[in-house]
Amino acid sequence: MKCLSLIGCGLIYTLTFFSNQQDELKKSIDRGKPLYMENCVTCHLGKGEGVKGTFPPLAKADFLLQHQDKAIHAIKYGMQGPVRVNGVLYNSVMPPSGLEDDEVADLMNYINNSFGNKNSKIVTPKMVSAIKEKK
Repeated sequence: MKCLSLIGCGLIYTLTFFSNQQDELKKSIDRGKPLYMENCVTCHLGKGEGVKGTFPPLAKADFLLQHQDKAIHAIKYGMQGPVRVNGVLYNSVMPPSGLEDDEVADLMNYINNSFGNKNSKIVTPKMVSAIKEKK
């Protein structure tokens, strides 16, 4: 009987934890959408498709899945030089966003879960603040 009680408590805790985490992710995604529209849509376009050869796509972008830290760094500090996304080489300049760490996290969560991307691992402001500018 104790075993069943422990399993029940564990199940309730697990469901509550994941439910809260999903709620936080959804709220972050909702905050990230207007940030995308203000800061990213001009180059990466409304559906995240980018401009082939000029601005890389964010839609179903292998770079995002494989290099979350580099993507966070690009948003926070900007990026220049060659980058390969979905097999296509891009060599443009992306200026720093000027966003705060919490805004970068929200923007990443939006991008990670939009345009056909599915990444349920939430990006937090703490993760963003751990990314340091490369000199």
